[in-house]
Amino acid sequence: MNWNQNLKPLSEPHTTEANEMQVNKVSILIPVKNTEAYLAQCIQSILDQTFPYWEVLAVDDHSTDSCLHILTSYAQGDARIKVYKNQGNGIIDALRTAFSMATGTLITRMDSDDRMASHKLEVMVQNLENTGPGHLALGKVKYFSAKKLGKGYKSYEKWLNSLTEQADNYTEIYKECVIPSPCWMVYKTDLDLVGAFTPNRYPEDYDLAFRFYQHGIKCIASSEILHHWRDYEQRTSRTHEHYAENSFLHLKLHYFLKLDHHKERPLLLWGAGKKGKRIAKRLISRHISFGWLCNNSNKIGKVIYGKTMQHYKCLENYKDAQIIVTIANKEAQEFIRDYLSDLGKIPSKDYYFFC
Repeated sequence: MNWNQNLKPLSEPHTTEANEMQVNKVSILIPVKNTEAYLAQCIQSILDQTFPYWEVLAVDDHSTDSCLHILTSYAQGDARIKVYKNQGNGIIDALRTAFSMATGTLITRMDSDDRMASHKLEVMVQNLENTGPGHLALGKVKYFSAKKLGKGYKSYEKWLNSLTEQADNYTEIYKECVIPSPCWMVYKTDLDLVGAFTPNRYPEDYDLAFRFYQHGIKCIASSEILHHWRDYEQRTSRTHEHYAENSFLHLKLHYFLKLDHHKERPLLLWGAGKKGKRIAKRLISRHISFGWLCNNSNKIGKVIYGKTMQHYKCLENYKDAQIIVTIANKEAQEFIRDYLSDLGKIPSKDYYFFC
């Protein structure tokens, strides 16, 4: 990351004595782009933290609103806030810029339109200090919005928090992103170990979650709501193509084939809806052999992309198969879980839900 070693913060007030005395300082990385309506609330929630030994590394990603002015105003009043301009374009480049300037032993990320619970940093630091390197501090999240939250967001919040309560996040890593991007903390050495923000893969938060998983960084269970996640129509995850469904499927399959697929075992794809077809296309393009199952009587026996759809009970003829399930309906998923369990199949070893 030599390309930005000479970066200087846009404002450099006096350094506080307390910062210099603290060993485990937290570096908070904040990409900022056109969030002027919410940015002050975000920064204020950091200023209100019960744990005072932190630095904010805010990187303005070519905002066209007043974000840069807001950031520099806060930086002039508190030495712990440092402001930079993105040396590239987009969230990944902004995170690289911020991380290259981090001086803390612990690293976390924050979204510029969200709010921290006042004890968030204190809880996460304590959890990491109790467990040591090789661990990932997490917290439960709470969505909020000026408008009524949709069922999908409520469902995701409940599912994610249930995993975090038991530190079971990796068990369902192929369903959705199991590490909330603005609610994790890790030792800087561990973030370096997993490659930090080097890859140019989106969604970048999901990609990082897979790399934590790949390198065996253990999740720490948490039962406390530490992050307040704002939802609104202009939120990047709603509007940018990098966070479209296709990007998620591509990433899931990339890491499955890299980390969990065993070439000597038969591979089966269960489900012939849109997601199933997209995965089938990718498998075919990569010349990866697979069988295709479904429980839709209208599709059984049909040929799709040169593959004959088989009844799901044909699974019993495959020994030691690995199964990718692409059916999203919850009742259907419960049926599939029960059926596979009766066959002695083990989740995250024999079968993986991709939705």
